[in-house]
Parts: sequence; C-alpha cells; structure tokens
Amino acid sequence: MSAPSSIMTYDFTDLIDNGQPLRIQGHVSDEQRRRADLGQFLTPTPVADLMASFLKVQFTDVRLLDAGAGTGSLIAAFVRRLCNRQRRPKSIIVVAYEVDSNLVPELRQTLDQCQTQCELVGISFSATVSNEDFIGSVIPVVRNELFAPRLPPFNIAIANPPYRKIRSDSPTRLLLRLAGIETSNLYTGFLALIIKLLDNGGELVAITPRSFCNGPYFKPFRREFLETMSVRRLHVYESRSKAFRKDSVLQENVIMHAIKDQLKPDHAVISSSSGEPNGRVKRSKVPYCDVVLPNDPDEFIHFVVDNGQRKVKSIITKLSASLLDLNLTVSTGRVVDFRAKGYLRRQPAADTVPLIYPTHFNGGFVSWPKENSRKPNAILSTEETKELLIPAGTYVLVKRFTSKEERRRVVASIYDPERIQALLVGFENHLNYFHYQGHGLPMYLAKGLAAFLNSTILDEYFRQFSGHTQVNATDLRALKYPSKESLEILGEKIGKGEMSQKILDCIVSETIFV
Repeated sequence: MSAPSSIMTYDFTDLIDNGQPLRIQGHVSDEQRRRADLGQFLTPTPVADLMASFLKVQFTDVRLLDAGAGTGSLIAAFVRRLCNRQRRPKSIIVVAYEVDSNLVPELRQTLDQCQTQCELVGISFSATVSNEDFIGSVIPVVRNELFAPRLPPFNIAIANPPYRKIRSDSPTRLLLRLAGIETSNLYTGFLALIIKLLDNGGELVAITPRSFCNGPYFKPFRREFLETMSVRRLHVYESRSKAFRKDSVLQENVIMHAIKDQLKPDHAVISSSSGEPNGRVKRSKVPYCDVVLPNDPDEFIHFVVDNGQRKVKSIITKLSASLLDLNLTVSTGRVVDFRAKGYLRRQPAADTVPLIYPTHFNGGFVSWPKENSRKPNAILSTEETKELLIPAGTYVLVKRFTSKEERRRVVASIYDPERIQALLVGFENHLNYFHYQGHGLPMYLAKGLAAFLNSTILDEYFRQFSGHTQVNATDLRALKYPSKESLEILGEKIGKGEMSQKILDCIVSETIFV
C-alpha cells in the first residue's frame, strides 16, 4: 500500500461533529475509517507519478513545499522524476509539514532515500520536517508577523490536502480568516495558503475534489485562485472509485497544474483517464476561454475534454435567455425536515398540506402521496409553518442531490396542481423549484422548461463544470436557457405521460437547436 501524502488530525469537534463525512463504501478497516473521518486519503503511486509529470521544473534551485506530507509519497515521486531527467536542477530544498507524529519517522526515512538518490546524480538535497499543523504554523508567515518562522520563497508546491468541511465558527475557520481566507473546506484552505507562500512564477500541482469548480461555497476561493494563478492543465478521473480504490473514495477528483502568474495562457490542457493504473489518458488542448468563460460572474471552471464536449458547450452557450429574461426565479425548498420534525406527518390529513420530496418524482410529474414511503407525505398547515409553504401552482422541481447510479445529474419534474388538490404545498430542502414571483408557471412553459432540463445535451454540459452530484440553485441560475417562446412551443409538443430519453432528446433538439 502506498503511503499517505496528506494526514491531518484536527480536533474532532472541528472535523467530525461539524462536517459531513466523505462517503465510503464496502468493507473498510478501522484505519481506513479513521482516515476517512479525518479527511485523509492515500495517494496511490500511479497518481503521484502522474502529478509529478505535470510539473515543468525549469528552476536551477528547487524550493519545494509539501503542506501535508504523510510519509512522503508525493515528494518521492517528484524527486524520482527529477533524478531521471537529463536536465536536472543543482539543488532541491524540501519543507514538509506533517502533524501526525506517528508518520514522521517514515517521512524522514523517505527523505533520506530521496537524498541518496539525489547524491547519486549530483543534486544537492536538504529537507526540513515540521511536525506541526500547517495552517496554524504558516498563518503568522502570510500575515508577516514579527516573530513568524522564516520560510524560503517556494517555487514548487505539491499537495494532496485533507478534504473536510469546516464550520463557520470553528478554530480553523477563524485562523484562516486572519489571513483573509474565507472557505468552507480544509482542502481549499490549504491551497489558499500554499498559493500565498508560492513565489511569482512558482508551480503548483494538487489533487483535490472537483467541488471547488462551481457552486457558491467556493466562489471566494475560485476568485482568488483564478486571479492569482494561471491554470495550465486539469486532469479529471472518469471513475470516482478506481484511482483511490483502496480508500473507496467516491468524490470526483481533479489534478490541477497552475503557475503563479496573473497573465493567462491562450490555451490549457484538459485531460481525463479512467483511474486504472497505466490507463489511457485522453488529452485536449483547448482555448483558455473554454475553461473559464469570459465575463462569467460565478467564475465556474469547465472541463471540455474532446470534440463532442466542445460541440455541446458551443450549442448550449449560444442560448441567450437568462432566468431574469424569462421572468423566473429558482429557489431551494424551504422545508428542512429535521428542523420541522414536529410538524411532519406520515400521511395527509385535514390539517395538512402536501410535502414533496425527490421520492415523489415519477415519470416527469410529481406523484403524491406515496404509499409505504420512508419520507413523510405531509406537513401541518399552521401559523408556525406558513413561512415554509407556498401557494399551489405549476412548479418545475429539480433534485438537489442525485445518486451516482442515476443516468442524469439534472433531474426535473413538474408539480401539477390539477393532479394534487391542495391550496398550499411544501417543498423539502433537497429540491430546487422554479417559480414566478413565488407563484406557479403556465403549464406549457413548465413542461418546456422541464424537458430542456431533462435533456441529455443539458446534462452533458452541466457535467463540464459540476463534478459532484449536487445541483445548486446557483448552478441553475448560471445556465443560459431557450427563449420563453421556444420553451412554450417545446412544452406543447411534450405529452402528458412519460417518454423515452431518446424521444425527449429528439423533440428538444428539433425545437430548440434547429
């Protein structure tokens, strides 16, 4: 088993009680479960080697930072690659942070082996191991505090940072704010600090979840990252499980290579692979404006790997209407069930109204109530719940979360008041809903909108900037849509019952994209 390249052991109240654990599957050992609880995942050797291969390393004197070194697998891959080059640097200085004292002896052993390798090929090598918390240690450095430790200006950084949500009032979050960093996850906190420690022209290669590429929570990080760094390559794994099979990681992961330079290149390289060791890598050189769309206020990062994806992007981005143009709004369902638990009812009664969950989606329309459902079907209509309810009407609903088994990321359904007799309705928080100033839509517009959202071409475009199974209202607001007239014409062509994906795609294509 390869060595972990990133180990953090923060206080459990900071990481476990206040963050959502990463999903793991199948039988796992106690050690694997502990690492998953703490956001720790091993870097397999093929992944470490691929990361090292992205770095250009044109410096005579290399100053390398590894912010969560574990037992040094990433450092070893990096040194191994430099030693095998014809044009080698004169010196390598390594600063490695590792908070887990149990791993430090093996880390030092790895660094000793790196020194031996370097001596054989005439490279001067030295390394410093800091057995301390990276965030707590370098905050004084980036703040230029008087008694801060002295660090060299790093020109190379490699990272597999810990993945863990951090609460807004946690000690870690407060520390990061001292450095002007606002983020909700450890991995982007690590990267933000690494970038501040990187010298101008320095290189960064990191493997992280792909979640930072879109969504509102990572917008401050994206803005700072894209302003400061010049993205040169992005590599995504097509399989969530193959690259990190020993740890059963289900996040979609991305390796990014960037240079600290505000001047952006004309092109960037986007690549993908299955995650299998020595698997085939698909690579495409794309215009930089395909990666980050000009004038995109949300600064989403897009992955356009091949000509088929480029064609999808070209088709969708030609659409001209925003939700504002359509006079529509998308919001997140108001009913957070665990907070409203005392008002929820398993079955409808005279004093309740429908409560709609994703489980009520059925054939393009909401089917309610659902017998033998594990979710409640109703919510009390009282003075206490009135702010959670909206007037009955025709609404387009979209799942906020989809399972990895579902063929589409974007799954839409229509709430039809003709099928469900009620004056009010509650939409649970796992749903987004499209509405007109808090009220329903005309049926033809709703059917056309739902058909567009359920189309394969929209789903393929959405996957270019969203690497996780969550669909935020922000993502839906960022999309471009067909005109209102086109959606209404599309809605007229959509029948009342369920249709195959192939037929729906044909109707959408001939109506919207002719």
